[in-house]
Amino acid sequence: MTLDIRTLAIPDVKLIVPRRFADARGHFTETYNKNTWAAAGLPAFDAVQDNQSLSRETGTIRGLHFQRPPHAQAKLVSCLHGRILDVAVDIRKGAKTFGRHVTAELDAASGAQLFVPAGFAHGFCTLAPDTLVAYKVDAHYAPESDAGIFWADEALAIAWPVSPDRAQLSPKDAALPRLKDIVSPF
Repeated sequence: MTLDIRTLAIPDVKLIVPRRFADARGHFTETYNKNTWAAAGLPAFDAVQDNQSLSRETGTIRGLHFQRPPHAQAKLVSCLHGRILDVAVDIRKGAKTFGRHVTAELDAASGAQLFVPAGFAHGFCTLAPDTLVAYKVDAHYAPESDAGIFWADEALAIAWPVSPDRAQLSPKDAALPRLKDIVSPF
């Protein structure tokens, strides 16, 4: 497995493009291999749970989510159908990039993935209808550790591709606190 690893403005978040083997039938991609990751110098990532979300409408926002320790999660995010703007916000106390974010556009055509380490809030906005997103995590979901930040917090200055009045949100995501109102556990 050959990986094209791109460091983003916050170096701990990585855009990873696995190699595809194409022929007349389509393509094959190895999306994750622990040994290849280690050989490429990527951080240890032992996935324990796979998740998928289907968003019917363009402009659906999911996030910005994180889990507090001891159940903090790193994520490897892929878009299996459609297209998303994927966002990671640094919430690590004392980090030079605290409160800053990085974005990456993920789609099924490119196969690009975003690695989001623990200590970041994560979310995305769908850019196409019927978007299917998959993500591997390295800690099981723990409802008691579930937390998040309001996606449209002005302090984050995220250039979302949808206005707040047109965004499709869950009631939970619409009620998340702003960054200034959380105490980061990282």
